[in-house]
Amino acid sequence: MSVRTWGVVLGAVLLGGCFEVNTSQAPIATTYPISEQQRMQAAHHWEVLAEHEARDILAKRDLWGKPLYVEAAEKETAFSRGFRSLLTSELVQQGAIVHTRPDASAHVSFDVQVVRHEDRGYVRPPQGALTALAAGIAVATIPFNHWTEPALGLIPAAALADIFSGSWTPTGPQEVIITTQVSQYDTLRYSSSNLYYINAGDSEHYGAAGEGERTNLPLSSEW
Repeated sequence: MSVRTWGVVLGAVLLGGCFEVNTSQAPIATTYPISEQQRMQAAHHWEVLAEHEARDILAKRDLWGKPLYVEAAEKETAFSRGFRSLLTSELVQQGAIVHTRPDASAHVSFDVQVVRHEDRGYVRPPQGALTALAAGIAVATIPFNHWTEPALGLIPAAALADIFSGSWTPTGPQEVIITTQVSQYDTLRYSSSNLYYINAGDSEHYGAAGEGERTNLPLSSEW
């Protein structure tokens, strides 16, 4: 290796070392490892959550054999009505003692917080999405090159779409945090929080204000 090449290598190493000791006026932004979050977009998904919460509540040793009372939400919404009914049904089906009155019972309650991100940054596509897309494009070109009917080129891409599209969904700016708790004698016996993406048009199901309520614009018939 020539002296010039060694000089370039040495210079690169020294510059790399400078990055380690360089300073910054503010923390450098970084990202979290890839994680997954489900999208709640059907009443069946409420049932799945109710089944999960009922199972976990009854698994708590402190609540074995204790009567339960499922409280109504302070603000009634489509979700609160549906989830209360579903959770009550799941508790009964799984063997819980459920009272219709709150006396002498552990109280089961739930809270829903709607979160809207106004300035979400770039979110990378699902893992493998770009690879599948590239593979679909590459495979779809084969019939154009070797088959006599160009329309057949759509078949491989459509097959790939059928395989992968069921697991793809946009992230979106709307999320909900659903917390289920069981309390007795001013003591929490159980608490569980779950996060989901929701469709923007479904936010009112969970108690989000409508456009008119959110803007707080006064209404008047005078000009």
